[in-house]
Formats: sequence, C-alpha cells, structure tokens
Amino acid sequence: MKLKFILPITVLSCLVGGAAVVLLTSNGAGKTSGHIVGVSVPTLSAKAKVGAKVFGENCLQCHGENAAGSEQGPPLIHKFYEPNHHADGAFYLAAQRGVRAHHWRFGDMPPQPHISQLKMGAIVQYVREIQKHNGIF
Repeated sequence: MKLKFILPITVLSCLVGGAAVVLLTSNGAGKTSGHIVGVSVPTLSAKAKVGAKVFGENCLQCHGENAAGSEQGPPLIHKFYEPNHHADGAFYLAAQRGVRAHHWRFGDMPPQPHISQLKMGAIVQYVREIQKHNGIF
C-alpha cells in the first residue's frame, strides 16, 4: 500500500529537482550554461581588465566565468553582493579571512591569503563594473 504513494512522490521530487537545476543554471534564453546567472560584460576599464585576469587566475574556478557562479560557488553578479549589502571591504575580508556560507549552500570559502590588496582592488573593480552593467546597482 505504501509503495503506490512512494513512487509518485519520488517522480515528483525528481521533476521538481530537475526544474530547479534548469532554472538556476539558465542563462535567460532557455539554454543552460553551467552558470547560475546570465551575465553581460561591458567594455572594461584598464583596472578592471587587470581584475579580470586576476579573477580568472584565482576566483573563476568557484565563482565561474565573469563571476556568474558555478557548481562550486555563488555568482558575484547578484543582488546579494551589491555595494549596499556587501561593501567593497567585504570582498577584501572574504579573501583575507574566508567566508562562512550564509547566502548560498556551496560551503565555506577558504581564505585566499595569496591575493594581495592591490590585486583585490582590481578584482573588486572588475566585479563592480560587471554588476553595474547588469543592473545590480
């Protein structure tokens, strides 16, 4: 008797879970990109271009291409990270001290002590320019 209830619940759970994955990785055009959010990249300032390079070398693996998120880490191009919620200093502290998971369920971010303050400044500039271009602030 219990079996006839378990099967429909299991199928429904799989469908809902699959839909959630598609919605979270959709780039807005119905295609999945592996990113959590769709991101448009503007023409970057010289400092932001340096930040893009440093980001690619240190952050891309978890935060994804153009900070759009990945299976390992959250998108930084998201309202959670707008300047009114996470000021620039929060990015510096995150690299210096690490971050306990609080907005997302990716786990804690370990400290990144190898990233200098100068390089962090370029990363922050890069992220902020992309955020602004995408209407985050």
